[in-house]
Amino acid sequence: MTVSKTQSTFPIALQNLLKRLSLPWGVTITYISIILLLPVSALILRAATLSPQEFWRLATAPVALSTYNITFGTAFLAAAINCVAGTATAWVLVRYDFPFKRVLDAVIDLPFALPTAVAGITLATVYSEQGWIGSFLTPLGIRVSFTRLGVAVAMVFISVPFVVRTVQPVLQELDYNIEEAAWSLGASRWQTFWRVVLPPLVPAILTGTTQAFARAVGEYGSVVLIAANIPYQDLIAPILVFQSLEQNDMAGATAIGTVLLLISLVLLLAVNVLQSWRQRYAA
Repeated sequence: MTVSKTQSTFPIALQNLLKRLSLPWGVTITYISIILLLPVSALILRAATLSPQEFWRLATAPVALSTYNITFGTAFLAAAINCVAGTATAWVLVRYDFPFKRVLDAVIDLPFALPTAVAGITLATVYSEQGWIGSFLTPLGIRVSFTRLGVAVAMVFISVPFVVRTVQPVLQELDYNIEEAAWSLGASRWQTFWRVVLPPLVPAILTGTTQAFARAVGEYGSVVLIAANIPYQDLIAPILVFQSLEQNDMAGATAIGTVLLLISLVLLLAVNVLQSWRQRYAA
């Protein structure tokens, strides 16, 4: 009996692959599988047990559609605010020297270190009707705590570092001499910013904004404390998943969680595309 060339070379190729898999490779694959791949696979397999009709019914229930609208609409608003304010903050941190600059630079990372539950309690207190900021807004008829506006404030708070930390290093690498050359050729400061400074920043701004949007979509800890969590008013999708689990509605939680997972994967793909575009632009 003859053995084909493909069959004879396959074990050799497999042996060569196994030889290349060093200890770091093994640790990495095991870690990623246990921490990321297995939980995601479990959710997808759980969703696969639902019939297409049942999955569609649960994923498009009126309360679920309402939470999608509130979650993604508010997250988009928060990302848009951070796109502008975060870029301006990065500009100030890079281009200006002022007292306590390092303190401000360190404060930007506070949402990374602060537990989200603590952030929620702090925001709910500060923006309450008797809070430091809420007491000034209440006479104007503006309520923040336990409203959809409070959800937006929480999302802005937890996602602002993504834009600042993405744009800041790109600004630091820009050659200031190019701007001076543009001024010497008669360009105004606005024209220099628009045509010389902004184009290299666009990929970084879009990347940071997309990351901020993705972070806001998945936020739970701070929102659950500053919002009233009332359906059709300020209830977001992650909290609806938790409420479904509390009510032993595993099927509903699975359907909504799968929708959020698929959207997160799309956002992750978008971030990777933007980062690839940024690298090609830099090159």
